[in-house]
Amino acid sequence: MDEIRVTVNGQERSGAGSGPHTRLLDWLREGGLTGAKEGCAEGECGACAVLVARPDGPGRSRWTAVNACLPPAAAFDGQEIVTAEGLGSAPGPRGPGRLHPVQQEMAARGGSQCGYCTPGFVCAMAAEYYRPDRDAAAGPGTAGPARSGTAAAGEEHAADHECGPNGFDLHALSGNLCRCTGYRPIRDAAYALGAPETGDELLRRQEEPAPAPRPTRAAADGAAFVRPADLEELFGHLAREPRARLVAGATDLGVEVNIRHARPPLVLAVDRLEALRALEVGEERIEIGAALSLSEVERGLAGRVPLLDRLFPQFASRLIRNAATLGGNLGTGSPIGDSAPVLLALGASVVLASAEGEREVPLDEYYTGYRQSVRRPDEIIRAVRIPRPLAEQVAFHKIAKRRFDDISSVAVAVAVQLDGGTVASARIGLGGVAATPIRASRAEQALTGRPWTRETVAAAAATMAGEGTPIDDMRASARYRSAMLEQALLKFWAQTQPAPVQEVSR
Repeated sequence: MDEIRVTVNGQERSGAGSGPHTRLLDWLREGGLTGAKEGCAEGECGACAVLVARPDGPGRSRWTAVNACLPPAAAFDGQEIVTAEGLGSAPGPRGPGRLHPVQQEMAARGGSQCGYCTPGFVCAMAAEYYRPDRDAAAGPGTAGPARSGTAAAGEEHAADHECGPNGFDLHALSGNLCRCTGYRPIRDAAYALGAPETGDELLRRQEEPAPAPRPTRAAADGAAFVRPADLEELFGHLAREPRARLVAGATDLGVEVNIRHARPPLVLAVDRLEALRALEVGEERIEIGAALSLSEVERGLAGRVPLLDRLFPQFASRLIRNAATLGGNLGTGSPIGDSAPVLLALGASVVLASAEGEREVPLDEYYTGYRQSVRRPDEIIRAVRIPRPLAEQVAFHKIAKRRFDDISSVAVAVAVQLDGGTVASARIGLGGVAATPIRASRAEQALTGRPWTRETVAAAAATMAGEGTPIDDMRASARYRSAMLEQALLKFWAQTQPAPVQEVSR
């Protein structure tokens, strides 16, 4: 087994105890860095958060917070990580140590009691502290492209980017759970942060490029982790081992490894393959590389696809979106993956690539059954294509037990184009109501070519209540799911209506 080498808190660390299923969290803790903790082992609590230097345009990098409990340590071979221990300066011969500004504000404002979750909060907070476009002139509760890293998502989701007077987007902490302190002092600490000082080493580091990926191989106990250098090498591995699992952010595979004890014989890392990381915006279509993280897609599109802007704030948490990809979310085939209904409503297709070439498959023809698709074992999802022009009236409704960082009971994405007062086209994607993500084809037909009135929408909504094959389970009953389908379309229609004019009494 080859040793991996990772720069951690400015020092290169190597270790042979990093097999294909050794998590980054375990590797760090075994090396004495015990600040990061295991809470949920599913990427839902943030106690394990660390900072990773990721590319951010030509010659620059960005400190990005990710969960350490999900990805394998081997995925960070040659990369650069900062843990909570590395943010401040430790005591030494030159004098006493010094807290990082984030740590200082958390301490001064009572942002920690038991301290179990504090290192994760500190790392997530530090990523937002160093965000290049954080606007110090932002007002309380405001949001916008320069302050939130995304275009404003409309009145319905105005609170999805809750910024303080220093431009700190509180939703940068949405993937971190506090078990005893309470969130007010943590919020106070976040909103008290000023701008990084000019001589701040971590700020200076962002002016340099992120470490380049390098081919990696780690093997143990009959399994292997491989980071191929290019697509040709990747396809060769797939040909020799059809049971291989592709991994980008590991937000799905990591859960299977932790909770279900999955041990695939070969893990192939594709997150840094340039062929899977393109983002092209053309007049006729938008092409999104399958290995771009959702946060990278969000920043790169900068509001050009309003329906995706509705999705991003509701897709898990920022910690997850910093790692998760569209290719991974679609590739799992889950009927409750949040991106599929949105992409169905957008009329998207997937580009499948293999050693033989490429083929494009409409997303509504991609799934064949529960977690099954037309993709062959030798194929990968290279990109997602969204045709243009885009529909003007869009919405994404996610019904879940929690507003953020939760699995959908029902997900509804709607894209309607109006021609005057008539529905010129309608596409509706549904998740959580069948064995696969589906289109509400009967409701679409009930809308298309008809006047955009409440009567038309009510009839289509009643039809949509019968779409799919909803079931009773721990998240919701079949009856509830059907009711939510109907109400989602009625809510969408109401939101497209002009606000009533209020008379001013004299």
